[in-house]
Amino acid sequence: MQIRTIFNQLLLWRDSHIKERHFLLFVSFLVGSITAVAAWLLKSSIHFLQVFLTENFSRENLNFSYLLLPIVGILIAGLYVKYVVKDDISHGVTKILYAISQRKSRIKPHNIYTSLIASSITIGFGGSVGAEAPIVLTGSAIGSNLGRLFRLEQHSLMILVGCGAAGAIAGIFKAPIAGILFVIEVLMLDLTMSSILPLLVTAVTATTVSYLLNGMDAMFAYSQMEPFLLNRIPYVIVLGILCGFLSLYVIRVMSWLEAIFQGLEQWKRFLLGGVMLSLLIFFFPPLYGEGYNTINTLLAPGDGYLTLTKESFFYNLESRWTIVLFLLLVILFKVFATTATNGGGGTGGVFAPTLFLGCIAGFIFSYTLNQLGYTNYLPQENFALMGMAGVMAGVMHAPLTSTFLIAELTGGYVLFLPLMIISLISYVTILMFEKHSIYAIRLAKRGELITHHKDKAVLTFLKVEDLLERDIPTVKPNYTLGEMVKVISNSTRNIFPVVDDNGKLLGMVLINDIRNIMFRPELYDRFTVEKFMVGAPAKVNISSSMEEVMACFENTKAWNLPVVDSKGIYMGILSQSSVFNSYREVLLQNYSDTEE
Repeated sequence: MQIRTIFNQLLLWRDSHIKERHFLLFVSFLVGSITAVAAWLLKSSIHFLQVFLTENFSRENLNFSYLLLPIVGILIAGLYVKYVVKDDISHGVTKILYAISQRKSRIKPHNIYTSLIASSITIGFGGSVGAEAPIVLTGSAIGSNLGRLFRLEQHSLMILVGCGAAGAIAGIFKAPIAGILFVIEVLMLDLTMSSILPLLVTAVTATTVSYLLNGMDAMFAYSQMEPFLLNRIPYVIVLGILCGFLSLYVIRVMSWLEAIFQGLEQWKRFLLGGVMLSLLIFFFPPLYGEGYNTINTLLAPGDGYLTLTKESFFYNLESRWTIVLFLLLVILFKVFATTATNGGGGTGGVFAPTLFLGCIAGFIFSYTLNQLGYTNYLPQENFALMGMAGVMAGVMHAPLTSTFLIAELTGGYVLFLPLMIISLISYVTILMFEKHSIYAIRLAKRGELITHHKDKAVLTFLKVEDLLERDIPTVKPNYTLGEMVKVISNSTRNIFPVVDDNGKLLGMVLINDIRNIMFRPELYDRFTVEKFMVGAPAKVNISSSMEEVMACFENTKAWNLPVVDSKGIYMGILSQSSVFNSYREVLLQNYSDTEE
């Protein structure tokens, strides 16, 4: 109790002496530091489990342990989520988008650690997913709950959610620029220059802490073998188009499979996911875990890629096309393995799978052309790197994030131009078929997604219940015209809801409709409200989003609309003027770059 009292006194002192935007920078620093440590813990836990479980694996023969370990992993993770967490923690980035759109940037406190535990178990036992989405959810949860702890206002809370995401990407990949761009492109926060600064503080802090914990080496051991030549640009464009279609395949197949899993009971989901995952990993060992070992193999010079068929049925097939066929099948089934992992009860994201798929696609493209001899030699390591950027840009709808992330991950800034080209081509290609990213498509189907437009982002700060006018008099259908005139004389409004004895909305009385009879006393007892009331142009549900409300105003051309609850009980009147006034206030408060 004494600690809480001291903390409250500190908050009061902060309110009096430190502006919120300045204090926000301090909290951003804390978010970056804590998130980087969380990323280190996650990576260390995954590495420990993988080494512990696979150190006795044979690298030459089939390993039947692949049939068991993934099933055990998603079983333990699924039971942990069901009986310990008791909440859905899958699809981490989608949950962040939902929190920003529908929950005033509030993320439950347990998300600070539950995703770390579940994803460590899932991936450590071989689940074919990535750790990035869980750590992004963890980082955003850290930002949200620190903001609530320090009682920051809603716009600052939204920025801290973004800071947590930026810190997670920066911390796990040592990529500060990519972390900031991820927030802007994927989380779709419409930020001003003043709100970019907290993101920068968090990203730089997280990267610095990550360097201290993990060393200065880049995540992938890549060395620039050959400089990029301009005559290779046509091949980059073709690869970009292929990456766009591969991204479309990933989004469509993953959405289809997720729908199948969602229609099953939990144990049936586990059985289907577990059997599918274990069999796929048994036949195609590169599907085991995140896939970063495969990426490092393909980015390394020499013919080390031939070792990828070890532990599989393809190992003894002597042909230069064996590796192509094998890797094409890996691309085909990677989406199935990833969805089976999450659908069966595991926890993980698609960040690493997109890098994995892109790397293989770029390698196959360049290797095939080199073997056919239709062109001068294309550096397979370079094109593998470009493929990573292309598939990530398409799946996530984030060309800038993918460009800078791949450059920062490998130090391959010499390839900056082709990385930009392939990211743009892939992004434009998929936009012709799918306008939403893998993260946003789930919310878009339910109409719960904010967009990159500032006006719709501002609307997420407004709630119907906060804008209601509740002081407008209501009338009953059996009121006479005389009684109606008395109500009008004591009010300044020209619209009156009609309700029954239970408060259920029946219609509206508009002054303009009775103006020709309201000044004729001889009619006061002849007419009742039931005879001259009219139906409401539309009813707004109290739980409707402001985007739905504005669409209703637009469709009906009405200036005032009644609001009811789920049972039709009248709650109040919502007017366009109150919405616009509140919109302007929020816009000035949250999107102004001027100093206070």
